[in-house]
Amino acid sequence: MEDRVLVTGASVAGVTAAWWLARQGIAVDLVERAASFRTGGQNVDVRGAGRAVLRRMALEQAALDLSTGEYGTDLVDSDNQLVARFGVDGDGDRGPTAELEIRRGDIARLILDDLGDGVATRFGDHVAGIVQDDTGVDVTFASGRTGRYATVIVAEGVGSSTRELVFPGENDPRSMDMTVAYFSVPRRDHDGDYARLYNTTEGRSAILKPDREATTLGAYIGMQGKADGTEHWDIDRQKRHVRERFADVGWELPRLLDAMEATDDFYYDVMRQVRMERWSNGRVFLTGDAAWCPTGMSGIGTTLAIVGSYVLVGELRRHADPRAAALGYDTVMRPYVDEGQGLPRIVPRLLWPHSRIGVGALRTAARVVSAAPLQKLVAGNFARDAEKVDLPEYSLGTARVR
Repeated sequence: MEDRVLVTGASVAGVTAAWWLARQGIAVDLVERAASFRTGGQNVDVRGAGRAVLRRMALEQAALDLSTGEYGTDLVDSDNQLVARFGVDGDGDRGPTAELEIRRGDIARLILDDLGDGVATRFGDHVAGIVQDDTGVDVTFASGRTGRYATVIVAEGVGSSTRELVFPGENDPRSMDMTVAYFSVPRRDHDGDYARLYNTTEGRSAILKPDREATTLGAYIGMQGKADGTEHWDIDRQKRHVRERFADVGWELPRLLDAMEATDDFYYDVMRQVRMERWSNGRVFLTGDAAWCPTGMSGIGTTLAIVGSYVLVGELRRHADPRAAALGYDTVMRPYVDEGQGLPRIVPRLLWPHSRIGVGALRTAARVVSAAPLQKLVAGNFARDAEKVDLPEYSLGTARVR
Protein backbone atom coordinates (compact mmCIF):
# COMPACT_ATOMS: atom_id res chain seq x y z
CA MET A 1 0.00 0.00 0.00
CA GLU A 2 2.61 2.52 -1.07
CA ASP A 3 0.42 4.58 -3.45
CA ARG A 4 -2.53 6.91 -2.92
CA VAL A 5 -5.78 5.46 -1.55
CA LEU A 6 -9.27 6.77 -2.27
CA VAL A 7 -11.84 6.73 0.54
CA THR A 8 -15.28 7.66 -0.73
CA GLY A 9 -17.73 8.80 1.93
CA ALA A 10 -16.98 11.03 4.92
CA SER A 11 -19.03 8.74 7.15
CA VAL A 12 -17.80 7.49 10.52
CA ALA A 13 -16.38 4.48 8.66
CA GLY A 14 -14.79 6.69 6.02
CA VAL A 15 -13.03 9.11 8.34
CA THR A 16 -11.88 6.19 10.52
CA ALA A 17 -10.31 4.46 7.51
CA ALA A 18 -8.64 7.72 6.45
CA TRP A 19 -7.32 8.24 9.99
CA TRP A 20 -5.61 4.85 10.14
CA LEU A 21 -4.25 5.15 6.60
CA ALA A 22 -2.76 8.56 7.39
CA ARG A 23 -1.00 7.17 10.46
CA GLN A 24 1.04 4.97 8.11
CA GLY A 25 2.09 7.83 5.86
CA ILE A 26 -0.32 6.74 3.13
CA ALA A 27 -1.60 9.59 0.92
CA VAL A 28 -5.41 9.59 1.01
CA ASP A 29 -8.11 11.32 -1.02
CA LEU A 30 -11.29 11.52 1.07
CA VAL A 31 -14.22 12.39 -1.21
CA GLU A 32 -17.77 13.10 -0.03
CA ARG A 33 -20.87 13.65 -2.19
CA ALA A 34 -22.44 16.21 0.18
CA ALA A 35 -21.48 19.82 -0.48
CA SER A 36 -20.17 20.24 3.05
CA PHE A 37 -19.61 18.19 6.17
CA ARG A 38 -22.92 17.04 7.63
CA THR A 39 -23.17 18.07 11.26
CA GLY A 40 -25.72 16.83 13.78
CA GLY A 41 -27.57 13.70 12.81
CA GLN A 42 -29.20 11.17 15.08
CA ASN A 43 -27.74 9.86 18.31
CA VAL A 44 -25.48 6.84 17.88
CA ASP A 45 -23.85 4.44 20.33
CA VAL A 46 -20.21 3.43 20.49
CA ARG A 47 -19.76 0.25 22.49
CA GLY A 48 -17.34 -2.56 23.26
CA ALA A 49 -14.75 -3.05 20.54
CA GLY A 50 -15.61 0.32 19.01
CA ARG A 51 -14.49 2.05 22.15
CA ALA A 52 -11.35 -0.10 22.20
CA VAL A 53 -10.47 1.22 18.73
CA LEU A 54 -11.17 4.81 19.82
CA ARG A 55 -8.84 4.16 22.76
CA ARG A 56 -6.09 3.08 20.34
CA MET A 57 -6.70 6.33 18.47
CA ALA A 58 -6.43 8.32 21.74
CA LEU A 59 -9.92 9.69 21.01
CA GLU A 60 -12.08 7.85 23.53
CA GLN A 61 -12.04 10.56 26.19
CA ALA A 62 -12.62 13.29 23.63
CA ALA A 63 -15.66 11.34 22.40
CA LEU A 64 -16.96 10.95 25.95
CA ASP A 65 -16.59 14.70 26.39
CA LEU A 66 -18.93 15.16 23.41
CA SER A 67 -21.52 12.65 24.61
CA THR A 68 -25.17 13.68 24.90
CA GLY A 69 -25.24 12.99 28.63
CA GLU A 70 -28.18 10.61 28.33
CA TYR A 71 -28.61 8.70 31.62
CA GLY A 72 -30.92 6.02 30.28
CA THR A 73 -34.34 5.44 28.72
CA ASP A 74 -37.74 5.93 30.35
CA LEU A 75 -40.81 4.22 28.96
CA VAL A 76 -43.72 6.58 29.69
CA ASP A 77 -47.49 6.71 29.25
CA SER A 78 -49.57 9.44 27.62
CA ASP A 79 -49.37 11.56 30.80
CA ASN A 80 -45.57 11.26 30.91
CA GLN A 81 -45.84 9.00 33.94
CA LEU A 82 -42.97 6.57 34.28
CA VAL A 83 -43.74 2.99 33.26
CA ALA A 84 -40.20 1.57 33.40
CA ARG A 85 -36.65 2.89 33.51
CA PHE A 86 -33.61 1.39 31.79
CA GLY A 87 -30.43 3.07 32.97
CA VAL A 88 -26.99 3.05 31.41
CA ASP A 89 -25.52 -0.42 31.82
CA GLY A 90 -21.98 0.17 33.03
CA ASP A 91 -21.36 -3.59 33.16
CA GLY A 92 -21.32 -4.70 29.54
CA ASP A 93 -22.81 -1.61 27.87
CA ARG A 94 -25.68 -3.61 26.36
CA GLY A 95 -28.77 -1.71 27.47
CA PRO A 96 -30.88 0.67 25.36
CA THR A 97 -28.54 3.53 26.32
CA ALA A 98 -24.77 3.16 25.99
CA GLU A 99 -22.30 5.02 28.17
CA LEU A 100 -21.01 6.69 25.00
CA GLU A 101 -24.07 8.22 23.30
CA ILE A 102 -23.03 10.84 20.75
CA ARG A 103 -24.44 12.59 17.70
CA ARG A 104 -23.30 11.00 14.45
CA GLY A 105 -21.91 14.29 13.22
CA ASP A 106 -19.96 14.84 16.45
CA ILE A 107 -18.10 11.53 16.35
CA ALA A 108 -17.36 11.87 12.63
CA ARG A 109 -16.17 15.47 13.06
CA LEU A 110 -13.95 14.47 15.99
CA ILE A 111 -12.12 11.93 13.82
CA LEU A 112 -12.11 14.18 10.74
CA ASP A 113 -10.46 17.00 12.68
CA ASP A 114 -7.74 14.62 13.86
CA LEU A 115 -6.78 13.27 10.42
CA GLY A 116 -3.58 15.25 10.26
CA ASP A 117 -1.39 15.56 7.18
CA GLY A 118 -1.67 13.33 4.17
CA VAL A 119 -5.44 13.40 3.71
CA ALA A 120 -6.87 15.59 0.94
CA THR A 121 -10.58 16.07 1.67
CA ARG A 122 -13.00 17.11 -1.08
CA PHE A 123 -16.73 17.73 -0.66
CA GLY A 124 -19.35 18.01 -3.38
CA ASP A 125 -17.97 15.23 -5.55
CA HIS A 126 -18.48 11.50 -6.03
CA VAL A 127 -17.37 8.54 -8.09
CA ALA A 128 -18.93 8.41 -11.56
CA GLY A 129 -16.83 5.67 -13.13
CA ILE A 130 -14.35 3.09 -11.97
CA VAL A 131 -12.08 0.67 -13.85
CA GLN A 132 -9.38 -1.48 -12.29
CA ASP A 133 -6.54 -3.72 -13.35
CA ASP A 134 -3.95 -5.80 -11.52
CA THR A 135 -1.94 -2.79 -10.37
CA GLY A 136 -4.49 -0.10 -9.57
CA VAL A 137 -7.88 1.54 -9.94
CA ASP A 138 -8.73 4.35 -12.35
CA VAL A 139 -11.53 6.57 -11.04
CA THR A 140 -13.54 9.23 -12.82
CA PHE A 141 -15.42 11.67 -10.60
CA ALA A 142 -18.65 13.54 -11.30
CA SER A 143 -16.65 16.78 -11.27
CA GLY A 144 -14.62 15.54 -14.22
CA ARG A 145 -11.49 14.88 -12.16
CA THR A 146 -9.69 11.60 -12.56
CA GLY A 147 -7.26 9.69 -10.39
CA ARG A 148 -5.43 6.41 -10.15
CA TYR A 149 -5.32 4.64 -6.81
CA ALA A 150 -3.73 1.57 -5.32
CA THR A 151 -6.91 0.88 -3.35
CA VAL A 152 -10.45 2.27 -3.17
CA ILE A 153 -12.41 2.06 0.09
CA VAL A 154 -16.15 2.62 -0.26
CA ALA A 155 -17.57 3.96 3.01
CA GLU A 156 -20.84 5.37 1.77
CA GLY A 157 -24.37 4.75 3.04
CA VAL A 158 -26.99 2.06 2.59
CA GLY A 159 -27.78 3.16 -0.96
CA SER A 160 -24.12 3.52 -2.01
CA SER A 161 -23.87 4.38 -5.71
CA THR A 162 -20.21 3.37 -5.88
CA ARG A 163 -21.07 -0.06 -4.49
CA GLU A 164 -23.59 -0.48 -7.29
CA LEU A 165 -20.94 0.43 -9.88
CA VAL A 166 -18.53 -2.23 -8.64
CA PHE A 167 -20.94 -4.82 -7.16
CA PRO A 168 -24.05 -4.40 -9.33
CA GLY A 169 -27.10 -6.16 -7.93
CA GLU A 170 -25.14 -8.00 -5.23
CA ASN A 171 -26.84 -6.40 -2.24
CA ASP A 172 -29.66 -8.61 -0.93
CA PRO A 173 -31.29 -6.14 1.49
CA ARG A 174 -33.36 -7.21 4.45
CA SER A 175 -36.19 -4.87 5.40
CA MET A 176 -36.84 -4.44 9.12
CA ASP A 177 -40.35 -3.05 8.43
CA MET A 178 -39.55 0.11 10.38
CA THR A 179 -39.54 3.74 9.29
CA VAL A 180 -38.17 6.52 11.48
CA ALA A 181 -38.26 10.29 11.03
CA TYR A 182 -35.46 12.17 12.83
CA PHE A 183 -35.25 15.89 13.58
CA SER A 184 -34.35 18.36 16.33
CA VAL A 185 -36.89 20.05 18.61
CA PRO A 186 -36.51 22.94 21.08
CA ARG A 187 -35.92 21.81 24.64
CA ARG A 188 -38.50 22.61 27.34
CA ASP A 189 -38.17 22.86 31.10
CA HIS A 190 -39.67 19.42 31.77
CA ASP A 191 -37.24 17.64 29.44
CA GLY A 192 -34.66 15.77 31.50
CA ASP A 193 -31.51 13.71 31.03
CA TYR A 194 -33.32 10.45 30.32
CA ALA A 195 -34.68 9.62 26.89
CA ARG A 196 -38.48 9.33 26.97
CA LEU A 197 -40.15 6.66 24.84
CA TYR A 198 -43.88 6.58 24.16
CA ASN A 199 -45.68 3.75 22.33
CA THR A 200 -49.22 3.77 21.04
CA THR A 201 -51.35 1.64 18.73
CA GLU A 202 -50.85 0.86 15.01
CA GLY A 203 -47.11 0.35 15.43
CA ARG A 204 -46.46 4.01 16.25
CA SER A 205 -43.95 5.43 18.72
CA ALA A 206 -41.88 8.48 19.47
CA ILE A 207 -38.81 9.11 21.57
CA LEU A 208 -37.18 12.30 22.81
CA LYS A 209 -33.44 12.01 23.43
CA PRO A 210 -31.15 14.47 25.23
CA ASP A 211 -28.66 16.42 23.17
CA ARG A 212 -25.31 17.92 24.10
CA GLU A 213 -26.78 21.26 23.12
CA ALA A 214 -28.76 22.61 26.07
CA THR A 215 -31.44 24.11 23.82
CA THR A 216 -32.48 21.09 21.73
CA LEU A 217 -33.50 17.45 21.85
CA GLY A 218 -33.45 14.73 19.23
CA ALA A 219 -36.92 13.56 18.17
CA TYR A 220 -37.49 10.12 16.63
CA ILE A 221 -40.93 9.22 15.31
CA GLY A 222 -41.23 5.54 14.40
CA MET A 223 -43.74 3.54 12.37
CA GLN A 224 -43.71 -0.26 12.24
CA GLY A 225 -44.90 -1.74 8.97
CA LYS A 226 -44.14 -1.73 5.25
CA ALA A 227 -42.70 1.53 3.97
CA ASP A 228 -44.60 1.28 0.66
CA GLY A 229 -42.14 3.50 -1.18
CA THR A 230 -42.38 6.47 1.18
CA GLU A 231 -38.58 6.66 1.26
CA HIS A 232 -38.68 7.94 -2.32
CA TRP A 233 -41.02 10.84 -1.58
CA ASP A 234 -39.78 14.41 -1.21
CA ILE A 235 -39.38 15.83 2.29
CA ASP A 236 -42.62 17.85 2.27
CA ARG A 237 -44.64 14.77 1.37
CA GLN A 238 -42.84 12.69 4.00
CA LYS A 239 -43.64 15.30 6.64
CA ARG A 240 -47.32 15.30 5.62
CA HIS A 241 -47.32 11.51 5.88
CA VAL A 242 -45.90 11.61 9.43
CA ARG A 243 -48.38 14.29 10.47
CA GLU A 244 -51.31 12.29 9.11
CA ARG A 245 -50.16 9.08 10.81
CA PHE A 246 -49.83 10.80 14.20
CA ALA A 247 -52.62 13.38 14.01
CA ASP A 248 -54.74 11.55 16.62
CA VAL A 249 -51.90 10.81 19.07
CA GLY A 250 -51.53 12.69 22.34
CA TRP A 251 -48.47 12.72 24.59
CA GLU A 252 -45.86 15.12 23.13
CA LEU A 253 -46.84 14.52 19.51
CA PRO A 254 -48.53 17.91 18.87
CA ARG A 255 -45.32 19.59 20.03
CA LEU A 256 -43.17 17.30 17.89
CA LEU A 257 -45.28 17.68 14.76
CA ASP A 258 -45.20 21.46 15.04
CA ALA A 259 -41.42 21.40 15.48
CA MET A 260 -41.09 19.04 12.52
CA GLU A 261 -42.58 21.65 10.18
CA ALA A 262 -39.96 24.23 11.17
CA THR A 263 -36.88 22.01 11.40
CA ASP A 264 -34.06 22.13 8.87
CA ASP A 265 -32.56 18.75 9.80
CA PHE A 266 -35.44 16.38 9.00
CA TYR A 267 -34.30 12.92 7.91
CA TYR A 268 -36.56 10.02 6.94
CA ASP A 269 -35.08 6.53 7.10
CA VAL A 270 -36.56 3.19 6.07
CA MET A 271 -34.58 0.66 8.08
CA ARG A 272 -33.03 -2.02 5.92
CA GLN A 273 -29.94 -4.13 6.30
CA VAL A 274 -27.29 -4.39 3.61
CA ARG A 275 -26.46 -8.04 2.96
CA MET A 276 -23.35 -8.70 0.84
CA GLU A 277 -21.68 -12.06 0.24
CA ARG A 278 -18.39 -10.29 -0.40
CA TRP A 279 -16.92 -6.94 0.63
CA SER A 280 -14.18 -6.73 -1.96
CA ASN A 281 -13.77 -6.83 -5.71
CA GLY A 282 -10.12 -6.71 -6.68
CA ARG A 283 -8.73 -3.52 -5.20
CA VAL A 284 -12.10 -2.06 -4.21
CA PHE A 285 -13.31 -2.69 -0.64
CA LEU A 286 -16.58 -1.95 1.14
CA THR A 287 -16.86 -0.97 4.77
CA GLY A 288 -19.46 0.52 7.13
CA ASP A 289 -23.09 0.76 6.06
CA ALA A 290 -22.22 0.25 2.39
CA ALA A 291 -20.96 -3.21 3.35
CA TRP A 292 -23.25 -4.39 6.14
CA CYS A 293 -25.67 -1.82 7.56
CA PRO A 294 -27.33 -3.56 10.55
CA THR A 295 -29.82 -0.64 11.11
CA GLY A 296 -30.06 1.53 14.20
CA MET A 297 -32.03 -1.17 16.03
CA SER A 298 -28.87 -3.25 16.44
CA GLY A 299 -27.23 -0.72 18.74
CA ILE A 300 -23.79 -1.41 17.26
CA GLY A 301 -23.90 0.06 13.76
CA THR A 302 -21.39 2.81 14.57
CA THR A 303 -19.25 0.33 16.48
CA LEU A 304 -19.16 -1.93 13.42
CA ALA A 305 -18.16 1.05 11.27
CA ILE A 306 -15.23 1.98 13.51
CA VAL A 307 -14.04 -1.60 14.00
CA GLY A 308 -14.52 -2.51 10.34
CA SER A 309 -12.37 0.36 9.07
CA TYR A 310 -9.66 -0.41 11.61
CA VAL A 311 -9.59 -4.09 10.59
CA LEU A 312 -9.70 -3.32 6.86
CA VAL A 313 -6.70 -0.97 7.03
CA GLY A 314 -4.90 -3.43 9.28
CA GLU A 315 -5.38 -6.28 6.80
CA LEU A 316 -4.33 -4.09 3.86
CA ARG A 317 -1.21 -3.23 5.82
CA ARG A 318 -0.55 -6.87 6.70
CA HIS A 319 -0.98 -8.25 3.15
CA ALA A 320 0.45 -6.85 -0.08
CA ASP A 321 -1.96 -9.06 -2.07
CA PRO A 322 -5.52 -7.58 -2.03
CA ARG A 323 -6.98 -11.10 -2.11
CA ALA A 324 -5.18 -12.04 1.09
CA ALA A 325 -6.27 -8.77 2.70
CA ALA A 326 -9.86 -9.46 1.68
CA LEU A 327 -9.72 -12.93 3.22
CA GLY A 328 -8.32 -11.60 6.49
CA TYR A 329 -10.91 -8.82 6.57
CA ASP A 330 -13.77 -11.26 6.02
CA THR A 331 -12.41 -13.74 8.58
CA VAL A 332 -12.37 -11.14 11.34
CA MET A 333 -15.49 -9.17 10.45
CA ARG A 334 -17.99 -11.71 9.10
CA PRO A 335 -18.90 -13.26 12.50
CA TYR A 336 -19.09 -9.79 14.05
CA VAL A 337 -21.36 -8.50 11.28
CA ASP A 338 -23.56 -11.61 11.59
CA GLU A 339 -23.90 -10.79 15.29
CA GLY A 340 -24.82 -7.18 14.52
CA GLN A 341 -27.41 -8.18 11.93
CA GLY A 342 -28.85 -11.02 13.97
CA LEU A 343 -31.75 -9.15 15.55
CA PRO A 344 -34.76 -11.50 15.62
CA ARG A 345 -37.34 -10.46 13.01
CA ILE A 346 -40.11 -10.50 15.61
CA VAL A 347 -38.48 -7.74 17.70
CA PRO A 348 -39.91 -4.72 15.79
CA ARG A 349 -43.41 -6.15 16.02
CA LEU A 350 -43.01 -6.78 19.76
CA LEU A 351 -41.54 -3.39 20.56
CA TRP A 352 -43.93 -1.41 18.32
CA PRO A 353 -47.30 -3.07 19.02
CA HIS A 354 -50.41 -2.40 16.93
CA SER A 355 -53.23 -2.94 19.43
CA ARG A 356 -54.16 -1.58 22.86
CA ILE A 357 -53.67 -5.08 24.24
CA GLY A 358 -50.19 -5.14 22.70
CA VAL A 359 -49.29 -1.75 24.17
CA GLY A 360 -50.52 -2.90 27.57
CA ALA A 361 -48.52 -6.11 27.31
CA LEU A 362 -45.39 -4.18 26.34
CA ARG A 363 -45.71 -1.89 29.35
CA THR A 364 -46.35 -4.77 31.71
CA ALA A 365 -43.33 -6.62 30.38
CA ALA A 366 -41.21 -3.47 30.64
CA ARG A 367 -42.14 -3.05 34.31
CA VAL A 368 -41.07 -6.62 35.01
CA VAL A 369 -37.81 -6.62 33.08
CA SER A 370 -36.70 -3.20 34.30
CA ALA A 371 -35.49 -4.98 37.43
CA ALA A 372 -31.68 -5.06 37.17
CA PRO A 373 -31.17 -8.86 36.86
CA LEU A 374 -33.82 -9.17 34.15
CA GLN A 375 -32.49 -6.13 32.28
CA LYS A 376 -29.23 -8.02 31.80
CA LEU A 377 -31.10 -11.12 30.64
CA VAL A 378 -33.14 -9.19 28.08
CA ALA A 379 -30.07 -7.31 26.84
CA GLY A 380 -28.25 -10.60 26.40
CA ASN A 381 -31.03 -11.96 24.21
CA PHE A 382 -31.96 -8.95 22.10
CA ALA A 383 -29.10 -6.42 22.15
CA ARG A 384 -26.22 -7.28 19.84
CA ASP A 385 -22.92 -8.03 21.57
CA ALA A 386 -20.51 -5.18 20.80
CA GLU A 387 -17.58 -7.15 22.20
CA LYS A 388 -18.11 -10.32 20.19
CA VAL A 389 -14.99 -9.94 18.06
CA ASP A 390 -11.36 -10.94 18.48
CA LEU A 391 -9.94 -7.48 17.84
CA PRO A 392 -6.54 -7.88 16.17
CA GLU A 393 -3.43 -5.90 17.03
CA TYR A 394 -1.90 -4.25 13.97
CA SER A 395 1.26 -2.19 13.54
CA LEU A 396 -0.57 0.89 12.31
CA GLY A 397 1.48 3.73 13.75
CA THR A 398 0.51 5.77 16.75
CA ALA A 399 -2.09 8.36 17.61
CA ARG A 400 -1.05 11.98 17.72
CA VAL A 401 -0.38 13.41 21.16
CA ARG A 402 -3.47 15.40 22.13
